[in-house]
Amino acid sequence: MATNESGNGLDTLSSMMAEYADVEKQLSDPQVHADQAKARELGKRFAQLGPIVAAAKALAQARNDHEAALELADEDASFAAEAADLEVSIGEQEAKLRTMLLPRDPNDDKDIIMEIKAGEGGEESALFASDLFRMYQRYAERQHWKFEMIDATLSDLGGYKDVSIAIKARASQEHGIWARLKHEGGVHRVQRVPVTESQGRIHTSAAGVLVFPEAEEIDVTIDPNELRIDVFRSSGPGGQSVNTTDSAVRITHVPTGIVVSCQNEKSQLQNRESALRILRARLLANAQEKADAEASDVRRSQVRTVDRSERVRTYNYPENRISDHRSGFKAYNLDVVLDGDLDPVVDSLIEMETAELLRGDSE
Repeated sequence: MATNESGNGLDTLSSMMAEYADVEKQLSDPQVHADQAKARELGKRFAQLGPIVAAAKALAQARNDHEAALELADEDASFAAEAADLEVSIGEQEAKLRTMLLPRDPNDDKDIIMEIKAGEGGEESALFASDLFRMYQRYAERQHWKFEMIDATLSDLGGYKDVSIAIKARASQEHGIWARLKHEGGVHRVQRVPVTESQGRIHTSAAGVLVFPEAEEIDVTIDPNELRIDVFRSSGPGGQSVNTTDSAVRITHVPTGIVVSCQNEKSQLQNRESALRILRARLLANAQEKADAEASDVRRSQVRTVDRSERVRTYNYPENRISDHRSGFKAYNLDVVLDGDLDPVVDSLIEMETAELLRGDSE
């Protein structure tokens, strides 16, 4: 797809510019702002289309300038040099616009539900899961996102056997969380000397991260007759009871076998709502995975470029090294990354996804 040729790329650009003009017109109508939900939706779309329209206009201007410079080059040699510079700039702008016109993941604007689970390594894995929890919490703070713990099960040493969190964008932010964190899912491996190791030997353990776009009730319909809901007494590390009432909730979605448990809240109703929130996200992800599996190879490569079953990242404490095994990213500032400076790693994965999409688009 090239932006200076006829075809889907140009058609897409033309429709986007027309849509931008229409959205701009609607936003100028005071009556639209009486409906706050519609106004927010239009404002978000306007913000999404704005950079594309600006890039298209800048490219058109550069092409006009290039033509003018070529016409004047015979009379003034300095215009020949300007034309050459503009030709390079046009190529760069075309590549940028081509990337901006790639098919977007429909979930990119969504918030996320993230689950972090201890894996192989016992207590050390649970402590590592808590380190990952803090890393994402600090990253959310840096991005000015809302970070909410939904549910957690502690280990004896204060780590997390599992923890569920929600990360939400602020209303004024144009980008959703899924676009940035969708590639975090997978097995994260840590290499370090555990606090439980008396001989100073380096151990390898792992924790699993699951990431789901948060589903609204309109995204997923749950039939109450397909749910089995059990209540039980909440417990703390080592099985110690922390609640004298049956406030913890376990929900089983019978058709899929998905099970969600929540016990953090003192109220059974609150735990039930939290469990349903996680269940909706899992069901949405489940439905999308089935759709991807039935799609063509090209479509599937556009939707999913990462195999989440692989070990995706290694955190090596002795060398202060972080390595992402999918994008090839490697840096020796693990301490900084664990303190929430995750952008370089995330950017490498987004660049990888973009490259995959560009390859698929050119075939």
